[in-house]
Formats: sequence, structure tokens, C-alpha cells
Amino acid sequence: MSERLPIIKTYKLAIGGKFPRTESGRSTSIHDASQNLVAHVCRASRKDVRDAVDASHKAQPGWANATAFLRSQVLYRLAEMMEGKRDELANAIGENGQREVDASIDRVVHYAGWCDKYAQVMGGSNPVAGPYHDFTVPFPVGVVGVIAPDDAPLLGLVSLIAPVIAMGNACVTLASETNPVPALVLAEAIAPSDLPGGIVNTLSGFREELVEHFSTHREIDAIHAAGVSDEHRTLLRTGSADNLKRVHVHGEVDFFDEEACESSAWIDPFVEFKTIWHPSAV
Repeated sequence: MSERLPIIKTYKLAIGGKFPRTESGRSTSIHDASQNLVAHVCRASRKDVRDAVDASHKAQPGWANATAFLRSQVLYRLAEMMEGKRDELANAIGENGQREVDASIDRVVHYAGWCDKYAQVMGGSNPVAGPYHDFTVPFPVGVVGVIAPDDAPLLGLVSLIAPVIAMGNACVTLASETNPVPALVLAEAIAPSDLPGGIVNTLSGFREELVEHFSTHREIDAIHAAGVSDEHRTLLRTGSADNLKRVHVHGEVDFFDEEACESSAWIDPFVEFKTIWHPSAV
């Protein structure tokens, strides 16, 4: 009896809570360190970016209007779903996979804790001269384009998206180019996590083809990226001039360093503060 060959999985995109194939019909083969074929992934196109942005815009207002406590509970639920896919995520990462999965789950839990605390820490009641109440309150910026690094393909991505969605933003993510499989397995964990469809949309493809579209799309309100080349960093900043989107690109980051990656500084670029004046009866 001949040896049975494993079925090689083809991972789809994750857009609007569904898993469509790329409209381009293209795919890319992914090999492990020994050059064994391990998966096929979709090669996303410009239209896939547009579809993901549209899905984010439809879903984001509802997520932003959810209570901070509810958002934190949903992120905790996401951490539970990641626990359930621990082995699959670790196998997709390869070497050092279990450690990276552990750190990724812990990072989601960390930012789940920020959901209902950030407004208290960074906002507040302001003293004013006159019969008024004056409050400063953080609001999400909207839709954020997230470009994941190749190093730490799961932990790097989680570190970029967790502070974004914790504050009520939605995101369109471009997975690691060299190993997008962990991001696509994460998308499968997100689907049953109670996170509304369209809040995290995941694309796989080539930065050379897609970074420009992230940069120039007028309905992407901010960029959160790490591990990009100097050329792509410049492209992101130049293209953002068209709609004045915020661009936050990290340099060298040790994503396993909790002190470096777990603070309000990772949230700050993706909120805006509004001050509310209200007449006082006193």
C-alpha cells in the first residue's frame, strides 16, 4: 500500500467575517525551513484591499459604540480561542512556536485589560473657570491598516492589532510575507471569538503590490506597521498626505519584550481626544 500524502491546505482571506478567495485567483506556495510545501495562501489584490476596507467601515461604528467592558470581554474570548488553536498556531510558526503563541495570548489579555481603563488614565474631568463641566474623552480614529513584520509573524501581528481594536477601531491587516500562515490561522480563531465580522480583516500577499494601496486609500484613517523596508516606510508616509492619515511605523522591536510592547504608548496613535463642555447647574 502506497504512503498516503497529506492534503495541503489552501488558506483563504478573511474579510467581513467570511473567508473568500482572492478575486485575482492567484495563490502562493509556502515552504518550511526544509523547503517542504506546507500550505497555499491567497495572493491578495488591490480589490481585496478595497473590499476589506469597506467591511471595516461597515463594522467599526458598532464596535466603537460597544461598551469598553464588552470589548474587553470579547478580547478575553479571543485569547480563549487562541488557546484552543495553540498547537496549530505553534506548528505554523515553526521554531520557537510555543513561546510565541504563549506571548501572543498574553498580549491579547493585556490589551483586553486596557479597554475599560484607558479612558480613566488618559481622559478625565478638567478644571475650568465658570459654571461648566469639562470632560476629555478618547475616541477611536476609525479604520487602521496594519502591516505585520516577518519576524515573529504571530506575535508581531497581535502586538499591532490588539491596541488598535481594544479602543474600538477596525483594521485591515497584511500578514507576514514570508510566513502568513500564523496570521491566517489567527483569523480562523477570530471568527468564533465574538469579535464582530469586519473588525479584523486579514489579507495575505506581497508588500510590493499592496503597501501603496494601504498608503493611498482615502478611507484608511491610520497605519500601524513594523518590519517594513525604508522604501515602504517612505511610501506609507508620502501616500498618507492625500488624506492626512496617521502613520505609525515601528523600527527594530523585540516583540517578546513586555515592557517595550505593553503600554498606553501603543494605543495613543489610534485614538483622538474630544473635549466636551456641559453647563453646570451649580
